[in-house]
Amino acid sequence: MEDPAAALVRFYDEAYSQSPLEAERYAHWRALGALGKAEHVIELCRRAGVAPASTLEVGCGDGAVLSALHARGFGGRLAGVEITEAAVAIAGARPEIESVESYDGRHLATGDQSYDLGVISHVLEHVEEPAELLAEVARACRVVVVEVPLEANLSARRAGKREHAAEVGHLQRLDRSAARAIVRGAGLEIGAELEDSLPRSTQTFFATSTPARARAGAKWALRSALHRLARPLALRLFTVHWAALCRRPDG
Repeated sequence: MEDPAAALVRFYDEAYSQSPLEAERYAHWRALGALGKAEHVIELCRRAGVAPASTLEVGCGDGAVLSALHARGFGGRLAGVEITEAAVAIAGARPEIESVESYDGRHLATGDQSYDLGVISHVLEHVEEPAELLAEVARACRVVVVEVPLEANLSARRAGKREHAAEVGHLQRLDRSAARAIVRGAGLEIGAELEDSLPRSTQTFFATSTPARARAGAKWALRSALHRLARPLALRLFTVHWAALCRRPDG
């Protein structure tokens, strides 16, 4: 059986090495998602009173989130690390990012508290020991914003959804309690947190026909309203994204 870490590297190397047409489509998809992720980082830092002069994104992918932060004038000096050389090459070509390095998925080659802010967005669900990785990021960064999908719900239990999650390397199926437990397991506390049921543009991105876009738009409207009006029920039914700013208890 293939090692999960090796399988993840292989999957993302292939994902970043598609045909030009598919590569452009998924780059657009990542850029669209990065807007929301960057907004989450900025909002959580605002709530916690954090104004970073330096930011390290662990698992930075093609650099879309760091670029979105730069476009908002947030984060100061920007750097990233990635497990796949294909992504390192793409992110490293972005002039707004100071440095992008490869890493082994476990250890960061930087000193303690070298960065004001760490970002680890949609990474912990991919690793076998998420608390250990989060603790390593917190070693290198003064505070950390973490984001994960909450997939412990009825929709995500469907066979097609489980198959897709396995294809993209999801090893953890979390609810909010489990996500918070990872933070505690890393020796951290939560300074601020939020949930996002995702915008219409994200929900309708892969709909290619008028009927499909109409169905996706109706699905988005229902989910958004349910998350706003009956949040506990919404969390049992479908996936939302959870993000939190984490810090050491000593401040």
